[in-house]
This record gives sequence, structure tokens and C-alpha cells, in this order.
Amino acid sequence: MAQPLVYLVPTVLHETAVETIPPYIIDAVKDSQVIFAENERTARRFLKRMNREIIIDNYEWFAIHKTEEEMLQQFRQKIKEGKNISIISEAGCPGVADPGQALVAAAQEMNATLKPLVGPSSILLALMGSGMSGQQFEFLGYLPIDQAERAKAISAMELTSQKKNSTQIFIETPYRNDQLLETILKICKPSTRLCIAAELTSEHEFLKTKTIADWKKEKTGLHKKPVIFLLHAAR
Repeated sequence: MAQPLVYLVPTVLHETAVETIPPYIIDAVKDSQVIFAENERTARRFLKRMNREIIIDNYEWFAIHKTEEEMLQQFRQKIKEGKNISIISEAGCPGVADPGQALVAAAQEMNATLKPLVGPSSILLALMGSGMSGQQFEFLGYLPIDQAERAKAISAMELTSQKKNSTQIFIETPYRNDQLLETILKICKPSTRLCIAAELTSEHEFLKTKTIADWKKEKTGLHKKPVIFLLHAAR
């Protein structure tokens, strides 16, 4: 029996930006019998927007959820059955800052064939447009919620960036964006550069890099917007 294929299917960052998804994504989905989705409702809607001819209910649907062992058991069983699987994130690319990585690791262990497919990654799009170092960069995910710990993390990021000439990339829950920005502006040196990449691929896309000193002169409202932050300290 041929080894099953596991397609890593990118999805839109913004629901209106269907043009950012290559057409061959639909071929991969059509070649699958099983779909593991971070959010089944939005994944179904995404596939219908991409191709109205897809019969959504023909697939076996499973949730990518926090009950990891149950999810992995279901996933491994479908690989044993020789079925091709599509993994679909809530936004962007599966396995990158995404719970789908646990499924990818299981597929590797079972010697399935992995097929990562091209699509939008907010992390890479932000880095590309930031003008910061793309040779040396680090994605840190979410910073600590506790204010004292968060302040330490920001100071450590700035020091690491200065020592390594590296770009530090991080995110926040949308409703805490403004508080995070306020803390960054208080802590970081005036010459440190900060890139704010908000609502990427949407008609309201915002992507600007300025020094901390210059950001302090602006009013920037980021509340409830999907944002990627990038920081680069002067050497």
C-alpha cells in the first residue's frame, strides 16, 4: 500500500483575501479523504469560498483541539487506514505557531509523506515588509501576561537583538495589543526599531517600521486587530 499523504493546507489570514491562496490548494483537498481543522466551521466556509463544487460532507472531519492524545489517536488511525489527510489551520500555515504541529510530528513518526503547501504566513509577510534582518530572526510567540515578567521579556528581547543583530518577532491577544505597545514604548531605547504589522492581506493592512522615538509621536490604535510585532535594536 502506498504511504498516505498529509497535506498542510494554508488558509487565508483575512476572510476576503481568497486571492492569496494558490489554486493548487484545492487539488490537494480534493485528493484527501480526511480533514483535520482547527475550526471546522471556518474551514468549511473557506473551502466553499475557494471552490463551490467541493462537497464538504464527503470528508471525514476531525478537530485540532487541546485534547491532544484523543486527537492523535484519531489521526494515527486514519494514517493506518491509508487515507490522505488535509490539515487546515484557523489562519495562515499549519504547524507554524499553530497546534497542527503535533499532527505533523505524528505523521513524521509514522513515515507518512508530508506535503507543505505554499500560502500566506503572517510571520513571514511581516518580516518581509519590516526592513529588519531576515538573516537572523526569532519568533517568540506570546509574551508573559504578568506585567513585571513582560517587562523583563521585552528588555531581554532588546538585548538579544542588539547582541545578535537579530529580529525579534512576537504576538499578543488582540484585545491586549495597545497595552503591549504602551509597555514597549516605555521600556525600549529610543533608537530601537519596532515594526507593527496589522490586519495583513486585508483592505485595512497596516505595515510600518519606525524607531521607538518616532512611535511615541503617533497615536496607534491596535485594539482587537491581528498584529505581528517585530523589534530590532541598534548595535
